Amino acid sequence: MAEKETMADFEAEINASLKRYSEGDMVKGVIAGIENYVVYVDLGTYMQGIILPTELSDDPSFNMMDDLKIGDEINAIVVNTDDGNGNLVLSLKKANSILAWESLVEGKNNETVYNVKISQSVNGGWIAYVNGIRGFIPVSRLSMRRIEDADKESYVGKKVDVIIIDVNEEKNSLVLSGRELEEKIAIKEHEEKVRAVKVGTITKGTVESIMPYGCFVNIGDGVSGLVHISQIAHKRLKTPSEVVKPGQEVDVKVIDIKDGKISLSMKALVDVMEKNETDEEEGPSEYLSGEEASTGMASLLAGIKID
Repeated sequence: MAEKETMADFEAEINASLKRYSEGDMVKGVIAGIENYVVYVDLGTYMQGIILPTELSDDPSFNMMDDLKIGDEINAIVVNTDDGNGNLVLSLKKANSILAWESLVEGKNNETVYNVKISQSVNGGWIAYVNGIRGFIPVSRLSMRRIEDADKESYVGKKVDVIIIDVNEEKNSLVLSGRELEEKIAIKEHEEKVRAVKVGTITKGTVESIMPYGCFVNIGDGVSGLVHISQIAHKRLKTPSEVVKPGQEVDVKVIDIKDGKISLSMKALVDVMEKNETDEEEGPSEYLSGEEASTGMASLLAGIKID
């Protein structure tokens, strides 16, 4: 059985209903109605709040009928204590702005991911809104891919995932970026590809670059490994360029994988070839069916997609 309200409870309710407001006060209420583009707010007091269309939102994607529902609890700022008809004039966008900046600072600290709609192309980037706050996405921060000026307009209206890289309420500055999210995905995908590579795998690759200490070889699917200068040939080299050059196709063997880095060897394959030649001279020790013989290289390359 519900407890009976005491006189003290009634007195508190009466005092609350008679609350006086001042301009700038933050109030909380429930949307009681939407009529002729005016939002009516029940504040639980003797006064009713109204929000005019100009005080709803600065976000061009905002839609009164879609984004506001009767029964929704909202926060608003008092901008006029009496409109002449006994109503408090409220601003939803000012309250949202105050609360939004606080949440954006928290979002930056937590690296929160926001799915935003690009609303406009401007000099040097795009405009997108987060919690009603106008944010800027620099051209260099939208993606890992280079985006030409001629392609900028094609991004307007698209939704993208971004994080906050700078937020400053005093300067009214909010800078967004999607590049870091793409980089995290790329790193994760690369790590998965590296884990698919097995020590002992023999495959072909293409020399990508030459350094004084060795050469980097792409073994396919965007995965590269280092052939240390000591693993290029059996003879002592002053520079890898004595044996290899960029773009050259080479045979390599995976000899180690540590901390996501792949170590390759060309020299090890010379030993394998010499051993195979010796085995051929001695004759086959057992018969291999066509099916068994065909699985050699295929099994070594399992899980690796070669470009």
